[in-house]
Amino acid sequence: MTTVPKFFNTAGPIKPDIHYNVDPLTRFDLDEIESLIDQQKYFVLHAPRQTGKTSCMLALRDYLNAQGRYYAVYANVEGGQGFRNNVERVLQNVTFNIYDSLSLIVGDELAKRVWKQTQEEVSPDAFLSGYLKRLCQALDRPLVLFLDEIDALVGDSLVSVLRQIRSGYDKRPAAFPQSIVLCGVRDVRDYRIVLSNQDIITGGSAFNIKAESLRLGNFSKEEIHELYMQHTEATGQVFDEACFPLIWEATEGQPWLVNALGYEVTRKMKENRDPHVCITPEMIYRAQENIIYRRDTHIDILIDKLKEDRVRSVIGPMLAGDEDADESLMPQDDVQYVADMGLITLTPPRRIANAIYREIIPRELTWTTQNGIVQEPAWYLNPDHSLNMPKLLLDFQQFFRQNADSWIEKFDYKESGPQLLLQAFLQRVVNGGGYIDREYGLGRGRTDLLIRKPLTDGYGGPIQYIVLELKIKRGEQEATICRGLEQTSEYLDHCPAGTEGHFILFNRDKGANWDDKIWHRTEEYQGRTIMVWGM
Repeated sequence: MTTVPKFFNTAGPIKPDIHYNVDPLTRFDLDEIESLIDQQKYFVLHAPRQTGKTSCMLALRDYLNAQGRYYAVYANVEGGQGFRNNVERVLQNVTFNIYDSLSLIVGDELAKRVWKQTQEEVSPDAFLSGYLKRLCQALDRPLVLFLDEIDALVGDSLVSVLRQIRSGYDKRPAAFPQSIVLCGVRDVRDYRIVLSNQDIITGGSAFNIKAESLRLGNFSKEEIHELYMQHTEATGQVFDEACFPLIWEATEGQPWLVNALGYEVTRKMKENRDPHVCITPEMIYRAQENIIYRRDTHIDILIDKLKEDRVRSVIGPMLAGDEDADESLMPQDDVQYVADMGLITLTPPRRIANAIYREIIPRELTWTTQNGIVQEPAWYLNPDHSLNMPKLLLDFQQFFRQNADSWIEKFDYKESGPQLLLQAFLQRVVNGGGYIDREYGLGRGRTDLLIRKPLTDGYGGPIQYIVLELKIKRGEQEATICRGLEQTSEYLDHCPAGTEGHFILFNRDKGANWDDKIWHRTEEYQGRTIMVWGM
């Protein structure tokens, strides 16, 4: 049989024989989980989508079955989502998935016998608990059950599943599972379940037997390096060590993004399939751009979530760089929801989870706007292929004057409209010939943009660096400019020598006329020349 070369996995659970991988059993505290199972505990494992939950559950199932102390069964219950609030159909679907997975472990005969017995003796509205009771009585070892995608179920159906699991808790392990692990995006305590009669209950009240809630984390820097070195060992292809800080910054260990970058730079970029080609930082940047531009499924799901009011209430103030925003006044359920999706980190200061997401969010929110802006990169190129930023910003001032009110009104995130409109203008110009790194977050009081424009083709040539500091005028104008110059200078401290600096002040005062808003001047600050632009 021909051996399939290994590759980075971006779809579904890992298969160690064909995928580079971080051992799933090392991604959580195995001793803690074994202890919870031995103590007959029911608990939750949650993490954002495409983090590796399913791979970890399957590895844990196989590990437990190999020990021979338990029967461990994994069942994905997402299929029940299609039946919505049809409780009986959902219960039958969930139970069938358990039966189907069980038959692969204990054989068809026992699985079918218990299924038939349940059909004959149990009413449809108690089918799940009735099946689990009869199954555990028939098995010669305690049952450990993993229910994946549990939060895909909704309303009455989700409540019924949770309550039927809870109903047999006192019968374990002789007549109910020894341990049940619920796996999903959110912790069960954070479920806000709307019933068909419009009553609202929480997952905690429907499943108050949960002992622990474990969260599956991202890859560490060391795990990323180990994963990529598996490719080097298998093919001989070398990664420039300067790639790894960029990979970390781009992904901060989000497993799908880490694997997607690896797959893109080693397989999708055809010129890099030759193992003699050394992978360079410039290739990592290009791979990142390709992933963002192609809008793979992972990115598409993220983009779709941005349309939700709950997400907008959290992300909007971050995009606006609102320094007056009070985190404590934000709906905490919304904040937790956005964090559970992996969009933000909760560690202060609250921010977007990684550089790729920071790039995707403003770019996607202005996608239609970018396509409607008639600007060509060649209009703003100097003879040495560098960007003529003063010319570009002069043109943007006129564009902003003519279009700001009507275009910003179209944005879902109106509070950050000026920043988004400028970024759409810049993206239209920079596309294909440079990169924009973005920094923004709650309480920062500004948005930082760093444009990197290679002046030659290929990695290693000269690069033009331009810093743009974006700020909304609040209070007295000159005081705001003074603070903005200080912030721009601080950012320039971390950039290569010769980096060009621009501070842009958006005046959103409704009483101000455009002649007072549109201006520019040059300032000398701490030995640096910084151009200041009023909009």
